[in-house]
Amino acid sequence: MHTVHIYTDGAAKGNPGPGGYGVVMEHVGTGYRKEFYEGFRLTTNNRMELLAAIVGLEKLKTPGTSVLVVSDSKYVVDSISKGWVFGWEKKGYKDKKNPDLWKRFLKIYRQHKADFKWIKGHNSHPQNERCDELAVMASKLPNLNIDAFYEQLGNE
Repeated sequence: MHTVHIYTDGAAKGNPGPGGYGVVMEHVGTGYRKEFYEGFRLTTNNRMELLAAIVGLEKLKTPGTSVLVVSDSKYVVDSISKGWVFGWEKKGYKDKKNPDLWKRFLKIYRQHKADFKWIKGHNSHPQNERCDELAVMASKLPNLNIDAFYEQLGNE
C-alpha cells in the first residue's frame, strides 16, 4: 500500500513558452496535504510534466517511502513504467530530450518505492484539475524563473 500519493501536472503556453508545474501531495489516511508550484519563462510542457514528478519525489522526507505518482503525461509515465528511461541512461541519453531532468529524476526515483499511474487529463479528477490550475497559474507569475538548461541548449 502506498503511504503517499503525488499528483502532478505541467503546462507551457506556446510550447516552448512560459510554463509551470503543479504538485499535490497527500499522505494517505491522514488528511495531510501540500501543494507546490513553480513557473519558468521559457520551457516546454514535457519538461514541466517531468519536473513536477521530480519535485514531488524530492519533497519526500523519508528514504524508501512507498509512493504513487499520478500524472496525465504519457511521456513521463510510459518512460518509467515501460523502462525506456533505463535504456536511455545506459546509452548516455544519446539523442534524447531532457537528459538533465531524467538524470535528476533517476537519482531521486531510486531513493523511494515509486509506482506511476497515468490518468486522462481534464477529466474531472479533483487532484489532477488542481495540479493543472497550479501549473497554469505558475506559468503566469511575474518574474518567472529561468530554465537554464533549456534556454542554453534549446533542447526539449
